[in-house]
Amino acid sequence: MLEAQLGAMRDVDYGIYPYTSSSSPLAAYAPLGCGYPKLKIDSVVGIVKAYGTCVGEGPFIGELKAEEGDKLRELGREYGAATGRPRRISYFDCVSSRYGVKIQGATDLALTKLDVLSSYDEIPVIVAYKKGDFVTREFPFTPMLDGFEPVYKTFKGWKQDLTGIRNYEDLPKEAKAYIKAIEEELNTPIKYISIGPARDELIIK
Repeated sequence: MLEAQLGAMRDVDYGIYPYTSSSSPLAAYAPLGCGYPKLKIDSVVGIVKAYGTCVGEGPFIGELKAEEGDKLRELGREYGAATGRPRRISYFDCVSSRYGVKIQGATDLALTKLDVLSSYDEIPVIVAYKKGDFVTREFPFTPMLDGFEPVYKTFKGWKQDLTGIRNYEDLPKEAKAYIKAIEEELNTPIKYISIGPARDELIIK
C-alpha cells in the first residue's frame, strides 16, 4: 500500500499551480516515487472529507468566512497537525473533487468525518461554479478561477449522533442520501465512511 501526502490540487503538474507542492501526490506517480517503476496500480482509494478544507494559499471557491467557517472548523478540529494553523473551510465541493478523482484515477472513495456534520439542519453542497451567466460543472484552469462563485444544492441534515454505527444500513436515511448524492456527482463508489477519529469508527459499504 502506498499513501500520498497532500491532495490532488497540490500536484505540481495538474494542481492549482503555482499554489502547489514541488512534487506529485498523484497515484500515477507512486511507482516512480517509491522506486518501483514497473509496478502496476489497479486500485486507488481517493480520500475526501465530508466537507472541504484547504491548507495554504490559492483559489478556494466557496470558502466560508467568519462565523459559518469558524463553526465548521471547530466541529472538525481543522487545524494544522504540525503548525496549528487554522485550515480554510468550505462545504463539500463536487466540482474540484470530481477533477481530483479524475486525475487520481480513483476506483473507490473513502468519505471521512461524516460525523462532523451531524448537528446541521441543512447541509449545502457545491455542485457547480458560476461567473455571471456562465455556469460550469468542470473545474476551470487556475488562471480562470478568479470571479467564480459556488452554486449550491442543499440536503436535509440527519441531526443524529452517528457514534456506534458500523453498518451502512443503520445510517440515517438523510446521511445515506448525502453519501449517494456525492457518489453520483463524482461517478465513483464510496466504499469507506468514517464516523469518528478512532480506528474502529469505520463503515465499509
